[in-house]
Amino acid sequence: MAIFDFPSVNFKAAWLCGVFACALPAIAHAGALTDAAAKAESLAGAGDAVGAYDVMRGAVSDFSANLPFSIGKAVFVRSEPAGYAMYDTKDTSIFKPGETLVSYVEPIGLSWVPSTTQGKIQTHFTVDFDILNKQGEVLASQKGFGNFTFNGYFRNQEIYATLSIDVTGAPAGDYILRFHFNDGNNKKTASVEQAFTISGP
Repeated sequence: MAIFDFPSVNFKAAWLCGVFACALPAIAHAGALTDAAAKAESLAGAGDAVGAYDVMRGAVSDFSANLPFSIGKAVFVRSEPAGYAMYDTKDTSIFKPGETLVSYVEPIGLSWVPSTTQGKIQTHFTVDFDILNKQGEVLASQKGFGNFTFNGYFRNQEIYATLSIDVTGAPAGDYILRFHFNDGNNKKTASVEQAFTISGP
């Protein structure tokens, strides 16, 4: 039985379009990305900025299909982000009694399948969480408290989740917050941990 009382577990996610903010692994030395970059440079040099952008966006979309499902970033933030990578990091992982944990998390390598809407594709993932003590004992958990489905015309990379957990009633001490992201299309899972401390009164 969980020792914490979670009167309000809130979950939110947002999905924004973009491409150039995505970091590409060093393994992409040559191949489709290199060819796409050369084509994009040629288009840009000819004054076709939109065409260059579309070529690179499509190349990154295709490349992402082969990335392993993982978590690119997970940080505590002061408040709900304004958008992808538009957040204010919390200066410390120490929380006052009753203060809500707000996490900004970026999943990468999500799988996409044809959508029920013609011409579009779809990704779907759920989020579970555990709270552990510093000895690794699970004190509280909840499965499926986040359930997200997104439709679009290409594999967008700028997807993030804002996950808020109320730990009111938890005693002072050191804890670990563990999120499990579950890809609903291929059943793969990616996990990430965030250590935090609840200060004394």
